[in-house]
Amino acid sequence: MIEKVNPAHPDKIADRIAGAIVDLSYQKNTNPKIAVEVLLGHGICNIIIESSEDFTKKEIQTIINRICGKMVLNLLVTKQDVNLADNQKDKIRCGDNGIFKGVPLSKEEKKLSKIARDIYSKYPYDGKYILDKDKLVICQSNAETEDLKKEYPDAIINPLGNWIGGLNSDSGATNRKLGSDMARSVTGGGLHGKDLSKADVAVNIYAFQKAQELNQPVEYSCAIGDETIDNIPYEEIVKIAKNYIDNIGGFEKLAEWGLF
Repeated sequence: MIEKVNPAHPDKIADRIAGAIVDLSYQKNTNPKIAVEVLLGHGICNIIIESSEDFTKKEIQTIINRICGKMVLNLLVTKQDVNLADNQKDKIRCGDNGIFKGVPLSKEEKKLSKIARDIYSKYPYDGKYILDKDKLVICQSNAETEDLKKEYPDAIINPLGNWIGGLNSDSGATNRKLGSDMARSVTGGGLHGKDLSKADVAVNIYAFQKAQELNQPVEYSCAIGDETIDNIPYEEIVKIAKNYIDNIGGFEKLAEWGLF
């Protein structure tokens, strides 16, 4: 049983904006420190950025306009806590406490991921999808139920009728759709809006990949300042995660669909 939401869902729009800001921080510095929170909807976008880097309101507004159109921007940019920054001063160490469980993807999860992408390629609007054994539920905005029925005749489609969705109907917040992003994998933190020194990003990616490689669940925990995870230097964990991010096209791309 799994649920996926597409990149036009308000929560994913928040994740994508946060990811784009992290991408921008890596353009400014090869090893930035950043944490971004986004809450938006109904014409307003609220963003808090804690970072080693400086950002202008124009830079952030440009990202918002590109991803979701013009919105009123309430922006706070502040420096990262000095003590947290010092943790990474001389060596890349674990940037936070955390628990992480990676789980191999099931056939059902892979199937729904493909269905969600196929539908989104034709209807790039707010949508969410559930697969529970033979039960497929499709809630897709800006789509006629009759048209979707032609391709998915046995699915439950838009049970309450056609709908519009989007940021004028709903609000979005970062890291509110981690079930959609990580399937049965588990984290104590959020995957989006952070640099790779944060275990919530690097160790989640590492655990997820390790579970797929071994085809069995894996579990890790860490404390802030740890220098190894799974007997591997934390710096190497960060490199593995950075390679993954680079291969998919950046943090904004990660935010679109999550890890699968």
